[in-house]
Amino acid sequence: MSCVIFGAGKIARGFIGHLLYLSNIPVTYVEKVDSLVDLLNERGHYTVNVLGAPEKNTDVKGYKALHYRDEAEVIDVIVHADCVFHAVGGKNLAGIAPLLAKGIEVRAKTGKPLNIITCENWTKPDEVDRANITPLLSEEAKKYFEEKVGIAEAVILRSGIDATPEQKEKDPLWVNVQNYWDLPFDSSKLKAPMPNGMICLHPMPDFGGFLQRKFYTYNAANGTTSYVGSMLGYIYIAEAAHDERILKLLDGVYHETAAALCKKQNYSFDKQWAFTRTSLNKLQDYNIVDTLERNARDPIRKLGPNDRLVGSARLCLEEGVKPEALSVSIAAAIYYHSPSDPIAVDLENMRKTKGVDYVLEHVCQIDPNGELALLVKDKINMLKGKGYIHD
Repeated sequence: MSCVIFGAGKIARGFIGHLLYLSNIPVTYVEKVDSLVDLLNERGHYTVNVLGAPEKNTDVKGYKALHYRDEAEVIDVIVHADCVFHAVGGKNLAGIAPLLAKGIEVRAKTGKPLNIITCENWTKPDEVDRANITPLLSEEAKKYFEEKVGIAEAVILRSGIDATPEQKEKDPLWVNVQNYWDLPFDSSKLKAPMPNGMICLHPMPDFGGFLQRKFYTYNAANGTTSYVGSMLGYIYIAEAAHDERILKLLDGVYHETAAALCKKQNYSFDKQWAFTRTSLNKLQDYNIVDTLERNARDPIRKLGPNDRLVGSARLCLEEGVKPEALSVSIAAAIYYHSPSDPIAVDLENMRKTKGVDYVLEHVCQIDPNGELALLVKDKINMLKGKGYIHD
């Protein structure tokens, strides 16, 4: 039994690879950064530090690491793998498609089914994979791909945090992770059994509902804390999530998204409210030393029509819930300032040169004179009146 993980970053090493190691399942990492592959192979082990629970720390070893350019070896491990995972970041999915396609092309000759589990914070990465891989296959392999390769989306609820300079001095591959272990995934998409004995897997046949619930609870709250916290001058997520002003706003966001989700998915408010508490506990966990800048990065994407803030607000309106608190979060995101983030700089320049209405129409993709836009502009005026934002 063996598994392949495309990517060797914090989530790949500190969550997927960690679970597989603890399950005694051999792992091969496939990574494009040559220096990281070389370091993994030279050292032969790395530290997973479980924040707040050092007794659960693990020295992970026994893996292999391959470069993207090691094509023949990568194809071979795909052909013989019991499962393929990837955690490369949504923007990098197209980059792994050629290698996956070549492995699938050869594996098709064996007829043996395969599951690919996407571990990305991205919209419908399973569909992106299919769209990227299919054109690269022969007609024979396309039939195999359609019938015998399952691509299932997983939700990553464990955070991976950069190591401190002191930790990196002890182990340059050191990764800090949240003390969270569950890996929910879309079991309806599987075409083969998952690896026998892999711990913490949580198969979910009604995955779409859970994914929506997680996204509009966790991601909306994270976006609120990130952009409002940045506006108020905080550096770290946990510190911002203890500010009474942000807590009051979060309470509103949680109530709005809970009301909308309960109407849409027909389950109890009490059940959803308990789920919001797990989100707040994560935001407030001082053991997770995570910056607002990292979480607020790429605000143009995160202000998109189906993303955490605007998407949540649109869901609320669709279900008859007025998104007052979410509109404050959107207003703060539109005025996000971060000179170190080129996307944030682009957004700020767009807002200053073309105006808020342009951002609402072209980034958020909502009618500048519609109900949500008017709410957001009202909250912008409110934030200006309090001196929190300026043109």
